[in-house]
Amino acid sequence: MAGSIFGKNFTVTTFGESHGAAIGAVIDGCPSGMHLSEEDIQKYLDRRKPGQSEFTTKRNEADKVEILSGVFEGRTEGTPIALLIRNNDQHSRDYSDLKNKFRPGHADYGFFEKYGLRDYRGGGRSSGRETAARVAAGSVALKMLDEFGIEVHAYTRAIGPVEISSVDFDECGMNSLYMPDHDAFQKASEYLKECIKNKDSAGGVIECIATGVPAGLGDPVFDKLDARLAYAIMSIGAVKGFEIGDGCRAALSKGSENNDAFFMENGRVHKKTNHSGGILGGISDGSDIILRAYVKPTPSIAQEQSTVTDSGDDTTIEIKGRHDPVIVPRAVVVVECMTGLVLADALLSNQSAKIENITL
Repeated sequence: MAGSIFGKNFTVTTFGESHGAAIGAVIDGCPSGMHLSEEDIQKYLDRRKPGQSEFTTKRNEADKVEILSGVFEGRTEGTPIALLIRNNDQHSRDYSDLKNKFRPGHADYGFFEKYGLRDYRGGGRSSGRETAARVAAGSVALKMLDEFGIEVHAYTRAIGPVEISSVDFDECGMNSLYMPDHDAFQKASEYLKECIKNKDSAGGVIECIATGVPAGLGDPVFDKLDARLAYAIMSIGAVKGFEIGDGCRAALSKGSENNDAFFMENGRVHKKTNHSGGILGGISDGSDIILRAYVKPTPSIAQEQSTVTDSGDDTTIEIKGRHDPVIVPRAVVVVECMTGLVLADALLSNQSAKIENITL
């Protein structure tokens, strides 16, 4: 299977299936000398792991990470870093009725057509559980970015029709939906309870802000920074839309409204506004990078749905087992970590942009 490797200089390879023995990631290109511990990684995995509230799957995975290589006496060695997360709570029997049926909204049918077989136990390689490996790897990238004063924070902007009207990062850690607006959290909770009552699910929007990003990251043609970010975020299962800055609203504005005027302050270039979302011409402009991911409703719902079997017969399906009524809260940290991977890769790539950056 191709397509399990991400990045150019800071590269990540993920492996494993949702109901296999383990999942994990191998990172190559991380510089040596950086302090790194399993605790640094675990705090991100704890934000993604299931079973934390009534709005997440009851699958009870500890998601404990093990560093197998690449770290010695608490510091990275500059060699490949292997990370392992063992699967401990697989209920494969929950999927036995789905063995010959394609689940609506899932990758089952396309996977079967491509490979001629599929792992029906929760989707196998196509499962959202694969994102735990991304989070483990992305946490290392975020640790590296922190060394340079770059911070990445994501949060839930909307659940279904309920959207935040304020941003308080402290509030994010105080509620199960990672919404930075308490009133919106309460309304979204009621909306989700109604969805659960009706055996249905909800989608939403994740917003991510990267601060401290220097101007000059990214490239002007195929490897535009916003193109790389779009590629990274859209590779997350269930993400169906992506925006930078004003995004789609930019198409409705005039040039005089959309342009960000420059000005000098304390010897540095600044912008009066940030409609661009921190990226111009595929290159970071020194202001905050602001992106949004639009996440579809969880496709696993308990309502009866029409589908077909792998032998071509019409049938119906009712999906049982343990599933999130909304993916968004657990995907927040995934968006954060994928953004970190892109920025870490771009930071390392930029070292060859100028001759003065190259030292012996």
